[in-house]
This record gives sequence, structure tokens and C-alpha cells, in this order.
Amino acid sequence: MTPAPLAPARRALDVTLSAVLLLLLAPLLALLALLVLCGSGPPVLFRQRRIGQGAREFTLYKVRTMRTGSTGPGVTGGHDGRVTPVGRLLRRLSLDELPQLWNVLRGDMTLAGPRPEVPGLAGRYPPACRWVFAHRPGLTGPCQLRSRAYAADLDGRADPERHYLTVQVPRRTGLDAAFLHEATVPQVLRLTGRTVLYVLASPFDRGAGEGGGA
Repeated sequence: MTPAPLAPARRALDVTLSAVLLLLLAPLLALLALLVLCGSGPPVLFRQRRIGQGAREFTLYKVRTMRTGSTGPGVTGGHDGRVTPVGRLLRRLSLDELPQLWNVLRGDMTLAGPRPEVPGLAGRYPPACRWVFAHRPGLTGPCQLRSRAYAADLDGRADPERHYLTVQVPRRTGLDAAFLHEATVPQVLRLTGRTVLYVLASPFDRGAGEGGGA
């Protein structure tokens, strides 16, 4: 798949913001590492292969929120039993996503774009939705701002992966298409601001479930 180009101005924004945020958030990242170690032991980081720009795989980094050795669906519901107590809090506050700033700095991801997908699910996307893998995935995006609602929607499904692929993926890619049509630097900054508000409101959001994306 031919990679969709990322504007130089957006790449400059990615490098600047991710580098500054990694420096400013270093004490918080250290605290999160300590919480995970005390709550469920090592490892602190969760590494997983994801589909990047041009359908090429890369290693995504997150703070580990699930029990080691746990198995199950490739998607995570709002009340997934694999998530640790500490992990549930981190996912609700989206703090587990912070190591992805390193992915942004490296160029694997961008600040705002489609959600990075796991290869196993990406290969099962409806054909009409696979265009999304041409684009660089984002730390945030219109779909990521609905992650708690999407996670809650998976709870109680007999086949959560099927529901995700047949119902949620077409909705997600529709939102991604609208954003990518005018993904300018001002639009990215506005979306980043909305993400900050989304995270700050998460402790008061009782109706959207407790989980993040897979």
C-alpha cells in the first residue's frame, strides 16, 4: 500500500510537541511505572505490533494495564476482566497512552490520525475501510476521543471482535476520513486541545465505560 504523505509542517509539530511533552511528563511517567510495579509487578511497558503508515508494522508502546499472560479478544471492553485495578484507572485517564509520544517522536505515529490497529484485526477489516492504513496512525484523533464509549459498546457482546469489525470500524473510518480531508496544523492543535479536555473530564464521565481501546 502506498503511504499517504504527511505534511512537513505537521511533522515539525509532531517532533516539537512530543519532545517537549516527554521532558515535561518524565516525572509522571516515572510515577506510573512505580504504580504498575507495585500493583502487578514487571514489565512496566506493553509492546505490541501495530499497523503504521503504508500498512507497515511498527512497535507501539503503552504502560501495561493488563495482567501478564492474559489471553482473549483483540479488542478491550469497558469492563474487561484482563485489566488490572491500576490499569483500569490508567486506561480511564488515558495515561497508559503517554509512551506513544515516543512513537510520535520516532515518526511511527503522528499527533492526530487514525487509531493504530493490530495486524490480526487489520487483516479482517472490510475492504472499503482498508484505505485507512495508508495514513500514519495518531496518538489522538476523532475516534480516540470516543474510546470510552466504543469500549463500553463492546461489553456483553457474544463476539466483540465481530461487532468491532462490522459496526465500529466503518464508523471509525468515516470519522477518520472527515478529519483527514482537512488535517491541517490548526485542526491538529484543536483536536489536541479537545483531547486534553476529554482526559480531564474522564473522572466525571460515568456513562461511557471505563476502558480505552485495545
